[in-house]
Amino acid sequence: MDACKGRFAPSPTGRMHLGNIFTALISWLDAKSRGGTWLLRIEDLDTQRSRYEYARLIEDDLSWLGLEWDEGGLDDTGDAAPYSQSRRSGIYAGCLSRLEATGFTYPCRCTRAGIMAARAPHQRDGRVIYGGTCRPGILPCHAPRPDYPHAVRLYVPDTDIVFTDCLRGRQHFNLARECGDFILRRADGAWAYQLAVVVDDALMGVTRVVRGCDLLLSAAQQIYLYGLLGFRAPEFAHVPLLCNGAGQRLSKRDGALDMESLRRTHTPGQLVGRLAFMAGLTVSPEPCSPSDLVPLFSPECAGVLAADSIQVG
Repeated sequence: MDACKGRFAPSPTGRMHLGNIFTALISWLDAKSRGGTWLLRIEDLDTQRSRYEYARLIEDDLSWLGLEWDEGGLDDTGDAAPYSQSRRSGIYAGCLSRLEATGFTYPCRCTRAGIMAARAPHQRDGRVIYGGTCRPGILPCHAPRPDYPHAVRLYVPDTDIVFTDCLRGRQHFNLARECGDFILRRADGAWAYQLAVVVDDALMGVTRVVRGCDLLLSAAQQIYLYGLLGFRAPEFAHVPLLCNGAGQRLSKRDGALDMESLRRTHTPGQLVGRLAFMAGLTVSPEPCSPSDLVPLFSPECAGVLAADSIQVG
């Protein structure tokens, strides 16, 4: 059987909050309970908002909680370095060239404003579904001028992508109807999340991805990319999102639940115990360490992990 490798891949755009560390704990336990290793990758593609000091705080908060990583981090421990996405542009460029050689990519000069003005269809969550304006031979592209910088888009099939989520069971998404052709590289040269995460997880040997259930559609997009690139897709387990008292998912704006505040009001054991109780792993929020939870952990037995959200009490 292949060795198990999990990963946690935060963006250093602010201090982690309770939802981030909930996902980190479940991911760590998932890997360790199966005798595997756990990787830390810094997803700093957003150069405008990412900060080195936030990445260092992420490492410090994980270590404080007892969630030590076996590979990765800012010190690039491991054979797949670098582990910060901002330093992997050459790797992404090589994989984009492979995709371009398939004929499934095309230049797109649409702007977001133009797509919205064209009354592009969208989902209830506000996600815009690209209508294929720049697909060759489909419709004329309404770019402001012929030399306008272009993004690179990927054709998607009008068929279902089917996979089994380790927590949520059988999933199926029709990419043509639910997202449309998606971007691999933006017009400003920035790499898109979907391409970067597929390339990184494949080349870093990740076998199970544990992350929030808001990324279920992304799993379908990524499975499609894995196939085109000839990579083996990992297993996926999408955990609930933590919500505040108003029913809104936690964000880095929820200051009372970020790690700066939580470290003032909790010991590491208290915080881990609280998260374990929220995850249904223990019957009371008693202080404990991550290693205490390893023999108790089984994602299949913790039914609460299959929910869409958990309200923070």
